[in-house]
Amino acid sequence: MAAKGISRTFVWILMGLLIIGLAGFGATNLGGAFGTVARVGTAEIRTNDYARALQNEIRAREAERGGAISFQQAREMGIPDQVLAQLVTTASFDHEATRLGVSIGDDNLRQQILGIPAFQGIDGNFDREAYAFTLDRIGLTEGEFEDDMRAETARALVQSAVMAGVTVPDAYLETLLTYLGEERDVTWAVLERADLDTGLPTPTEEDLRSYHQGNLPSFTTPETKRITYAWLTPEMIIDTVEVDEQSLRDAYEERIDEFNQPERRLVERLAFADMGAAQTAIAGINDGSTDFETLVAQRGLDLVDVDLGDVAREDLGTAAEVVFAAQAGDVVGPVETDLGPALFRVNAILSAQETTFEEAEPLLRDTLAADRARRVIDSRIDRIADLLAGGATIEDLAAETDMEQGQIDWHSGVTEGIGAYDAFRQAAQAITEDDFPDVEQLGDGGIFAMRLDRVVEPEIQPLDEVRDAVLAGWRQQATVAALTEKAEPLVASLRNGSDFTDLGLDTLDAQNLTRQGFQPDTPREFIETVFGMEQGGVALIEGNTRVFILRLDAVRPPSSDNEELARLRTALRDQSASSMAQDFYQLLATDIRTRAEIEIDQQAINAVHGTFQ
Repeated sequence: MAAKGISRTFVWILMGLLIIGLAGFGATNLGGAFGTVARVGTAEIRTNDYARALQNEIRAREAERGGAISFQQAREMGIPDQVLAQLVTTASFDHEATRLGVSIGDDNLRQQILGIPAFQGIDGNFDREAYAFTLDRIGLTEGEFEDDMRAETARALVQSAVMAGVTVPDAYLETLLTYLGEERDVTWAVLERADLDTGLPTPTEEDLRSYHQGNLPSFTTPETKRITYAWLTPEMIIDTVEVDEQSLRDAYEERIDEFNQPERRLVERLAFADMGAAQTAIAGINDGSTDFETLVAQRGLDLVDVDLGDVAREDLGTAAEVVFAAQAGDVVGPVETDLGPALFRVNAILSAQETTFEEAEPLLRDTLAADRARRVIDSRIDRIADLLAGGATIEDLAAETDMEQGQIDWHSGVTEGIGAYDAFRQAAQAITEDDFPDVEQLGDGGIFAMRLDRVVEPEIQPLDEVRDAVLAGWRQQATVAALTEKAEPLVASLRNGSDFTDLGLDTLDAQNLTRQGFQPDTPREFIETVFGMEQGGVALIEGNTRVFILRLDAVRPPSSDNEELARLRTALRDQSASSMAQDFYQLLATDIRTRAEIEIDQQAINAVHGTFQ
C-alpha cells in the first residue's frame, strides 16, 4: 500500500536525521569486501551504516565525558553491541514494512526530495548538482539515499501505527490517583524522656562495649584522601593591591545612579474605559462604599496585575504631581494616562538616597581591589603552570610564589577552608596518586594545585576515643526502649476503645494528609506509617529520643475539585500512554525479530572494528 499523506515537514525532519546520522562517517567505505554486517529477514544492515552509527555513538559518548574514548574503552562500555542491537531493531521494522507492503511510492518520493532545502539552489528550485554534492559528502549514491529515505519513512509509518492512539484505561488512572490523592486524618501523642516514671539506669562498661560493637558503622571513620595543596585567593593578596583615588572616583561616577536615587513611590494603577467610570470608582472609595482591592477584583484582575513597583516622577508622566503629593495609603485620581483615566494607590514613600563619594569609598575600594586581585592572580597562572610543568612540587610553589601551602584529610563531609570550594571538592573526588599537580581555578577567582599523598582507609574508632558519643547513643537507645515499654499498654488501651484523653495524653492532629505531604517534627516514616494503617487503627513509631502513638481517624478518596489533582491526572495519562506505547514498540520489535531470521556476519563486524584500532 502506498502512503500518500506524508507532510513535507515530516520529510524534512527525516532528511535531517539521515544527514546528521550519516555525516560523521561519509568518507569511509567498507562496502567493497563486506557489503553487509547483518540481515534481518529481507532487511540488510550495510557495513558502512554500522561503521557510521558506531563512530557517531563513540563521538557522542566522548562529548558527554569531555575526553577521547579508545575503541578498547568503547568495547568495555558495550558500545558496539548497543549500536548493533539498535540497528537490528531498526532493520526489524524495515523487514516488517516490506512484509506489509508499506511504501511512499515513486511520485511521492520525488516530490519530497524536490522540496528538501538542502538540495535546492539559490533560486529555491531543485539543483541536481547540490543533490549529488550533498550525497557525495555523506558517502551515499542517489539510489542508496532514496532507498534509505523510503525505508525511513515506511519504518516511521509502521512505528507510528503501533505507538499512536494508545489510551490508558480509566481504572488504571483512578488507581494511581487514589494512591496519590487519598486524604487521611490522624491524631497522635508524643512520649518524651520527661514522661518516664523513673530515670535511666547507669550503663555498665559491658553495656557501652556492646553498644559500640553493635553500631560500628557509626564509629568508623570515612575513607579520606590526604592531600597537600597550594592555593592563592584574592582575599590573601587584597591588602597588597593599590587602588588610586582617580579609579575610585571613576567607579563612583559609573555607579552614580546606584548611589544617588531620587524620591520614589510604590504605586498601583487601575485604568478605566472612560472618565465617568473612574470618577464613580473614586467616589465609592471616598464614601467608603468600596475599596481599591474590590475595584481590582471586579475587573477580573489581581493586585499583581496593577502593581507598578517603585517609580520615580519621570516614570509617571501626567500623574507625577498628584501621586507624589499623596501620602502612603492614599488613592488618588482619576488622571488621564496613556491607558485612559486611572486611579493610583500609593503604598509606600521611598525617600531619596544620596550617598557621597566619601561614604561609598570603602565599598568601591573593596570591589576594585578584589577585581584587581583576581587579575593579578590570572596574570600568574602561566608562570605557576610552567613551574609545575618543569617539575616543581607543591612545596616549591609555596616557596617561590605567593601561594600558601596546606594539607587536608578530605572526604565528602569536609566543608571548611579550601574544602568549601566546589572546584576543589570535584578535583579532590577525582584525584589519584598517579596524577601530577596542575593549576586549577576556584569560584572566587583563586587558584590551587594539589597532590594526593595517600588514601587513608576507614578505621573503627576504639571505644575510649568515642566514649562520649557511645554514651550518648546508649542513652538515646535506652530512652526509646523505656518509652516504648511505657507506650505499649497505652496502645493496647486505644485499640480496645479508649481515647487519648482517657489516658491523660496530650494530642496533636493533622487533617487532609496525602502521600506527598510532610508533617514537621515527626519521624521520617510518619507519612508511610499513616498510609499503611486501617481506619481506626493505632500504631507506634520510635523516634530518636521520643515515641509517637498514632490513631488513624478518617480515610477519604481524592477531592473531585482539586485543581492540582486534575493537572496530575492529565500528566499521568500522557506519561502512562507514552510508557505503554514504548512497551508496545518493544514487544513488536521482539516479535518481528523472533519471526524474521537474523544473520550476523562477525567477519564483517570485525573488519569494521579493525578500522577503529
